[in-house]
Amino acid sequence: MRKVLRTVNRVLLALTGLVLIGVGGTVLLGGFDVPRKAGFDMPTGGRWSRPDEVLLREPDRTRWTDSGWWWPVVIAVLAVLVLLALWWLLSQFRRHRLREILVDSGDGEGAQLRGRAMENVLTAESESLDGVDRARVQLTGRRTEPRLRAGLALAPHAEPCAVVARLSSEAIHHARTSAGLERLPAEVRLRAVKHRAERVS
Repeated sequence: MRKVLRTVNRVLLALTGLVLIGVGGTVLLGGFDVPRKAGFDMPTGGRWSRPDEVLLREPDRTRWTDSGWWWPVVIAVLAVLVLLALWWLLSQFRRHRLREILVDSGDGEGAQLRGRAMENVLTAESESLDGVDRARVQLTGRRTEPRLRAGLALAPHAEPCAVVARLSSEAIHHARTSAGLERLPAEVRLRAVKHRAERVS
């Protein structure tokens, strides 16, 4: 999914860039009166070729405004464009979970391990560490090269360095060994648990 999203991003950015460069360059050439000074004709057939030329002439702006289908079509097209833009924007910030991990079983065929199963085990083992109040673990990356993102809520008495060291030497090491992975890069985010103050009578 991430590979598809990356390809879609590149194609959309390339097409948008080409359109903007083409239209913007044409308008700038006409605005600075370059065709008349240089003695050549614009490929737009005279449009946007003079400094006093408007981008949209009145016949273009009012061609279909009297038709009953015009405004519903305009509103529908704009609504679709807005929804597509929102989907694209939100997809940039969404981290996709890794559904499965390819495990080397030693027989040349390999096996598949469910990503959610490993996440559950890592979460349980992380929460069992001293000083960890809650844990949230997510696997990202590719099937053959998974990456780990962990968010740990630390108890007031926790020592962050000790927690991270134990997470690396215990939970992450166990996961990497059990899945037969050479490496399991991890990004760990720590935060303190805020407890509400209670009145003591």
